Amino acid sequence: MIQFYFHPSPNPMKVALLLEELEVPFQVVPVDIFKGEQHAAAFRKTNPNAKVPAIVDAGVAVFDSHAILLYLAEKHGKFLAHAPRERGAALSWLQLVATGLSPFSGQAVHFLHYAPEQLPYAKNRYLKKVERHYRVLNERLGEVAYLAGAEYGIADMALWGWARSAAYIFGEAGLNAYPHVQRLITQIDARPAAARAIALKDYLQMKTEFDAETRRALFPQNA
Repeated sequence: MIQFYFHPSPNPMKVALLLEELEVPFQVVPVDIFKGEQHAAAFRKTNPNAKVPAIVDAGVAVFDSHAILLYLAEKHGKFLAHAPRERGAALSWLQLVATGLSPFSGQAVHFLHYAPEQLPYAKNRYLKKVERHYRVLNERLGEVAYLAGAEYGIADMALWGWARSAAYIFGEAGLNAYPHVQRLITQIDARPAAARAIALKDYLQMKTEFDAETRRALFPQNA
């Protein structure tokens, strides 16, 4: 059985969705990042980078959400196209989310909500970068049903991980400026696998208070 090191935040949610879509047995191993459990020596044997998600599959450790998506999709032969054109598109859009939307969203959230001082330049830079990536994704989804083309796959799951929390960056407007992205996220939300992935947090007792301990755990370089 797969051990799935999990916290209900955007990157682990991508993997939760794929695991539920694949309907493979897995055991959730909670990692409370607000308490700093990601820095424990035992967990760092699985992920030396001290971040969730990570999995251990029959003794094989894989970390980083997009590495896990690729590993599982290739192992099970699902949600990643084989035809060259579609596979090329799937990998390209998967990596755009990995290197663009995901890190810039994380930085936008940090400077909008968690930075200890107000830095207008940083807020503007990362917000504008997130907006640009959503414009690119929205344009693509205005042309095709899914990021890879006609079939739902791991690139869409990767986008879902962050896009379902877009209101944390854009406020009440959410994804209103990106209707094609919103269309895809609504479709994914309606899938039974998404409902099961979202419900994983209901079985866990995770810290929610953002206090000094949490700041030290999430931003140890500032301690």
